[in-house]
Amino acid sequence: MTTALITGATAGIGAAFARRLAADGHDLVLVARDTKRLREQATELHDRHGIEAEVLTADLAEEAGIESVEARLGDRRRPVDLLVNNAGFGNKGRYLEVPMADELRMLKVHCEAVLRLTSAAVQPMRERGRGGVVNVASVAAFLPRGTYGASKAWVVQFTQGAARDLAGTGVRLMALCPGFVRTEFHERAGMGTSNIPDWMWLDADKLVATAVSDLARGKSLSIPDPRYKALMGVVKLAPRGLLGGFSSRAGRKYGPN
Repeated sequence: MTTALITGATAGIGAAFARRLAADGHDLVLVARDTKRLREQATELHDRHGIEAEVLTADLAEEAGIESVEARLGDRRRPVDLLVNNAGFGNKGRYLEVPMADELRMLKVHCEAVLRLTSAAVQPMRERGRGGVVNVASVAAFLPRGTYGASKAWVVQFTQGAARDLAGTGVRLMALCPGFVRTEFHERAGMGTSNIPDWMWLDADKLVATAVSDLARGKSLSIPDPRYKALMGVVKLAPRGLLGGFSSRAGRKYGPN
């Protein structure tokens, strides 16, 4: 039986990945900061699907948290076949309105942790000749949206570049770029969502189903909804100045996922 490790596993997209992978028969390593929620989730998934669900409490904004997950990924006796780097958060406010300490915490989670955990997972995967990594980014990666969008753009570029470097090794890497998803993300960031049109909201379980399918097909980039694929097509053609004005207004109101 294969094992998947999911960061940010207790809510939103991470929890949807856990449900889907458990239903597919994968054992799990669930990573988040809240031990109580992790244990409740592990028990529920074990009882419902008969899989083994390991709990690993870690804060990926802290060095010790990253190191603990790196160590688990590098354990050759208990190999991880799929890594889902989902942990992340947003800061409310425009550039210079957010304290530098908060900006640096976000970059540590979105960029440093993704780089280090991907590397820790891919090394043994390459030795075995199989494995996969899903790095959760955002459609904000394609918009001029301050440090959040910049961090997600880094995730996309890193993942696609690493995927090319690992071509032919049996290891697949994919950047997942959702739009607005009904999760705890905006509430935790203190962002209102009343101005977001209903059509822009995505269901986390459907999003994950598409992501799993895209990874199996060997895609290095997944935008898991026709509406957002069309929107990103328009973005490629729109003037950067226009996009900057739109994304700045949108970010102040509710922030992208």
